[in-house]
Order: sequence, then C-alpha cells, then structure tokens
Amino acid sequence: MADLVVVGVDGSASSLTAVEAAAASAVRRGAVLRVVHADVPVKPRLVVPDPASGALVHEAAAHARYVAPEVIVTEAVVTGDPVHVLEAESQAAALIVVGSRGKGNIAGLLLGSTPVPLAAHSRCPVMTVREEHRPSDRAGPVVLGFDGSPDSDEAVGLAFAEAAQRRAQLVVVHARQPDKDSPGTAPESAEQSPAAAIAGRAGACPDVTVRHDLVSGTAREVLLEASRTAQLLVVGARGLGAITGLLQGSVSQALMARAHCPVVTVRRTT
Repeated sequence: MADLVVVGVDGSASSLTAVEAAAASAVRRGAVLRVVHADVPVKPRLVVPDPASGALVHEAAAHARYVAPEVIVTEAVVTGDPVHVLEAESQAAALIVVGSRGKGNIAGLLLGSTPVPLAAHSRCPVMTVREEHRPSDRAGPVVLGFDGSPDSDEAVGLAFAEAAQRRAQLVVVHARQPDKDSPGTAPESAEQSPAAAIAGRAGACPDVTVRHDLVSGTAREVLLEASRTAQLLVVGARGLGAITGLLQGSVSQALMARAHCPVVTVRRTT
C-alpha cells in the first residue's frame, strides 16, 4: 500500500475537517499528505488554473501543517473534473479523504451524482468526513460493516489496519434482515461468515481485540446506530444481502449524510 494520503479540498468548512482527518491518518500511517484542489475551467476564463485556486489549496495545506506539524505536506491544483482528478490521484494513494458536503468545484461531492463513480472507480479506499467529525473528539472502536460480499471481505484488512493504528477495538457488525432471518440464525455459508473472514486476518494484527455483533435490522439502521460510538466506520463499496446496493441506494446516502463518524468505503480492485 502506498505511503500517501490524498485529501480533496474546495475551501468549505467540511473540506477543512477532511484535511484534519487526512492529516491524522497520515500521521498514523507514516505517510505523506497531498492536498489537492480540482480546478474546473469555466468559460470564458482564459487563465487556467484560476489564481484563487492556488491560495485555496495553500491555505488548506497550511492548516494541515498546523494540526500535524510532523507530516510532510505537498499541494497541487489540478485542472479537471473533481471525480476524474481524484480517481487519478487514487492510483498512487493509500487513502482518499473528502468532505461530505462542499462548495464550488466539489459541491455535493459525496451526496450528489459524483459519489458513485468515485467510489466505484477509485483504486484505493475513500473516506467521507462531515464537518462535525472533529478527529480529536472521537475515541471508540473501529466498526466494520460485514455482509460477506467481495468488497466487504476486502474491507476486513483495512479495518484491522485502522484499528491497529488507532489502538482501538474492532467491532464487526453483521446486519441480518429481520424479515428473512431470526436473531441467532447462523450465516448461510462459511464464505458469508464474519468469524471465518476475520479469522484469516487476525494473525497480522494480534494486538487488536475483536468483537462480533450479529444484529437484527436493516444495514442502514444497524450501521448508523453503531456509528454513534465509533471513531470510524468501514464498509465494502458494494455489498450483498444486508448491505446490497450500498453505493446506489438509501444506505449509502444515509451513511455519508448521517453517520456519526467518518465512513470509509473499500472496493476490491483485483
């Protein structure tokens, strides 16, 4: 995994909070932090990039250096559509961090039409941060939403790594639809079992304490409730069963818009 964390900024309060979360992630990973602003050419403007964009990204980078003086911070203004710019950045990054609501070039980045292509095509995990998600205010466990899908299986490794870096407990949440399963019903197969998926990864992070929560309810209800006491929520980009259509329906919008902690979506890229 690359030793690079990229944060997309647009000058909004939400993106500055994302800068703080990205800086904290870079510290934990021992990574370089790259602050990127996507500058979309607006006709008839002749100067590309906009001179104001340089000041914007410089301010965000200065904020990153203020909250994390030990982190190496680089900055860039890249001409292009924000989603395409961030997708390109993901080729070399370990993590992309963005605010849940923005303005200007990244307005509504994660609540409008752009989250689906970003999460669907990013080559690295994507962290969504709301303005109220102040990094210093959050302790609690790392919560992994698991449904047995390939993407949620991929998310297991990241969740373990995050828990180890944060010295936090890992809580594995498996939501069971109440109209299909009764609480205590065993998973249908070993491939869908959270315990089976976790067992193969635990050896790499022996100091991480793991708790399994099998909860009756919809994925949205269960994961939003779990986020109340979590410092991070990790989910697969596309799910099945309890988390089907994570990036295409109300579950993704609810998590990104209403989760009480930052949300990381993970996509299997191989």
